[in-house]
Amino acid sequence: MDELRGDCANCFGLCCVALPFAKSADFAATKDAGTPCRNLLADHRCGIHDRLRDKGYAGCTVYDCFGAGQRVSQTVFGGNDWRTGERQKMFAVFPVVRQLHELLWYLAEARHLDPHEDLDAAYAEVERHTTAAPDEILTFDVAEIRAKVNVLLLRTSERLRTSAKSYRGADLIGARLRNKNLSNADFRGAYLIGADLTNSNLTRADMIGADLRGSDLSGADLSTCLFLTQPQVNAARGNAKTKLPAALTFPAHWRQDGTRRR
Repeated sequence: MDELRGDCANCFGLCCVALPFAKSADFAATKDAGTPCRNLLADHRCGIHDRLRDKGYAGCTVYDCFGAGQRVSQTVFGGNDWRTGERQKMFAVFPVVRQLHELLWYLAEARHLDPHEDLDAAYAEVERHTTAAPDEILTFDVAEIRAKVNVLLLRTSERLRTSAKSYRGADLIGARLRNKNLSNADFRGAYLIGADLTNSNLTRADMIGADLRGSDLSGADLSTCLFLTQPQVNAARGNAKTKLPAALTFPAHWRQDGTRRR
């Protein structure tokens, strides 16, 4: 799924310009949409990339465009820099394509786990949307596209999980779930902010849309979680004993917290 991973070398720093953020625990300063981040260099790279958390930009470390940045930069706008091209249109197209690329990530995982021609067709259709002309992309009803894809993802989840135990949309903020067998459970859209999942078994659990900000995944087994993404993992805490799916990488800030790469 390399095409669904961010490639900053082939992007024009779109996430650092197009998106807004407010001064908070996640961002050291406020930035309006369409305004370049003060840390953005002339070559579109981040000047503090290896020190983002130290400098107060933890929010940047949990963001992932799923490859939308290079798709918009190199394909949709043909390699034309926002500084010289259609600036406002590029900034409007980027968040739309980012949502579509997130759907492609889920569909790619579903195709790998449960191959089916309906998933193939859905993937091809969404991918075509990401390569359309800018004006056409801006007409897409992403909510409608997401709803159609979600039917297929739900079907895949139900076929792969052996448990009907559901925490869908549940308020589990700060919940004590350490040492629990939560395998095959449905956590779609659950609020797990600050939850203690230490040493818990989350194999085959459906994690799509689950909010893992500040949750403790130390020693937890997420190796076969369904629809877990890098932003979710980056927003959580873990240690060297945390088991992640092969498609995800061990967050750098976990290592900085005294852990080592698995």
